[in-house]
Amino acid sequence: MTAVISKLRTGHVGLNVTDLTRSLAFYRDALGFELLSEGKEEGRRFALLGQDGELVLTLWQQADGAYAPAAAGLHHLALSAGAIDEVRAYEQRLRGLGVEFAYEGVVAHREGAASGGIFFHDPDGIRLEISVPAGAEDAPAPVAGAPTCGFF
Repeated sequence: MTAVISKLRTGHVGLNVTDLTRSLAFYRDALGFELLSEGKEEGRRFALLGQDGELVLTLWQQADGAYAPAAAGLHHLALSAGAIDEVRAYEQRLRGLGVEFAYEGVVAHREGAASGGIFFHDPDGIRLEISVPAGAEDAPAPVAGAPTCGFF
């Protein structure tokens, strides 16, 4: 008997953070995730975050230091928005919170691409992207010869 195997898709992403309270505030207040559940036991703190009741992201307070781009593991977390105007709204919200961006404003994923978005870091330095598949046709591509999301 042969089992039917369906296509896999990302279920949720788990991130190690150094300060759960700080990271929870960032992902909830800056990016709009809702708190689904939280573990507050000392040494085992975590937060389950979602949208419309569905788990999207888990924060685990078990990192000893900031994100290390040269280490194996997560390269960046890319989030998708519905339209370029939503990306720009997130950009304004994040700027109002003092978040630093890797590039100035919305940028294309590569030269001549319609897809693009904003690139920034969370409080632990984890690389984040909010992008759309179309709407960035007139945006610059800040990295020649490589995907924009590759080296920020």
